[in-house]
Amino acid sequence: MSEDRNEVVVRGDGEGLHHEVFVGSHRLAADEPPESGGSDRGPNPYDLLLASLGACTAMTLTMYAQRKGLPLRGVTTRLRHSRIHADDCAECETEQGRIDSIELTIELDGPLSDEQRSKLLEIARKCPVQRTLTSQKVIEIRSGGESG
Repeated sequence: MSEDRNEVVVRGDGEGLHHEVFVGSHRLAADEPPESGGSDRGPNPYDLLLASLGACTAMTLTMYAQRKGLPLRGVTTRLRHSRIHADDCAECETEQGRIDSIELTIELDGPLSDEQRSKLLEIARKCPVQRTLTSQKVIEIRSGGESG
């Protein structure tokens, strides 16, 4: 579909919620579960977002451990997304409305010292996807024209 690895193309047929996602030579699916009007032929958009954050975190930790010669044998990330009321969040800067919350649990496998584990958890916060999600966002939406 698109050989440009900097461009992600998402295409649907206008009928159901199932969409094909093209990233370079890779092809994925996105959909919603039946209770949300989809056909469950792929993960929903929030699941794809969590997968991106989880993969980036695991890769960041693996690269750091390899560079520093740490005895990391594997990383497992587990993520959950929820929406909470702002007044239920002691660390939140806003007190109105609802806030998206992502819970990220990191399991580190290997004979790591407590100091190494602490450092890896600190490094996890430097994952580029996490930085993108927590930075000021600018999303420009424009029309690409109609196709026939």
